[in-house]
Amino acid sequence: MQKVFYLKTCGTCTKILNRFDLSDWTLREIKSQPVTPDELTEMYALTNSYEVLFSRRSTQIKAQDIDVKSLKENDFKKLLLNHYSFLKRPVFLADKQIFIGNEKQNLENLENFFAP
Repeated sequence: MQKVFYLKTCGTCTKILNRFDLSDWTLREIKSQPVTPDELTEMYALTNSYEVLFSRRSTQIKAQDIDVKSLKENDFKKLLLNHYSFLKRPVFLADKQIFIGNEKQNLENLENFFAP
């Protein structure tokens, strides 16, 4: 299974998605189709952390007055399931690999994954 979780209004996501041939991938726009508990469990199985999936740039952190430093793993899980903007994006889920976010190292790993 190859799936990409992204936000269509995110310019960074669009730029990253356009770099690759995703014709065989399932594209999931997370605002219109939020991540399911099963999908989040699948992501967790590859990361062993909900925190690494959590976007510290979400506008909901301030809107909900969340103290991120005090959060535990289960809190991150609940927030990720509560609002789409808490998911760090894009997330590429491919077989037994996961690529999360737009950090330089992650993008280099993604480039290598797609390299022939």
